[in-house]
Amino acid sequence: MTVTSTDVRPDPGSPPDTRTGALSAALSDTLSDEAIGRGLARGDEHCLVLAHRRWARLVHTLAVRSLGDPREAEDVTQQVFLAAWRGRAGYRPERGPVPAWLVGITRRKTADALTARTRRLDLAAAAALMPPTRTDEGPEHVLDRIVVTRELARLPRDQRDVLTLAYFADLTQAQIADRTGLPLGTVKSHARRGLQRMRRSLATTEAAPGRAPVGGENTD
Repeated sequence: MTVTSTDVRPDPGSPPDTRTGALSAALSDTLSDEAIGRGLARGDEHCLVLAHRRWARLVHTLAVRSLGDPREAEDVTQQVFLAAWRGRAGYRPERGPVPAWLVGITRRKTADALTARTRRLDLAAAAALMPPTRTDEGPEHVLDRIVVTRELARLPRDQRDVLTLAYFADLTQAQIADRTGLPLGTVKSHARRGLQRMRRSLATTEAAPGRAPVGGENTD
């Protein structure tokens, strides 16, 4: 569930209204924090959108400080507001204001993200150190492993971790998602982008003058 101001609709069955963005901004300026909190507790989706408009930057800033990765912080920000919506029945205004409640959720989701990151790194490192599953690999297979390892090292961390688990641990994308805690769609995206980068890099290497094709065969 991605929360944006454009999600505000006067009626689920009505067509989008170009005025809803301005309406949301106006409501965000006029409603108090307490009113937004009470609306959330009642299950008012408009108040969820208003809460996102008012406090998403706060949540994102806290996540960036802890994670050091703006893109990962964006994922955490969405998870925070999704968790707030799902757990709205547990919000009690008398226990504290909405921002404090969201900060508490942010801390938990950030801790979860750091734990998942550590688990991914440990799995990837263990997979990279795994010996070949076959003892009768010929020189071509050994060279392929060397080339793949070299290209994986050039990838962004998330793409490298996913492809390392796929190549060295022989895990399916569903298994990678299960072990790392990443959504399956995110795993597929990292794998696709990583493979595309590796193909471009390998194509450039093979085309370089004086370089033998991958696999070690001489074309002379």
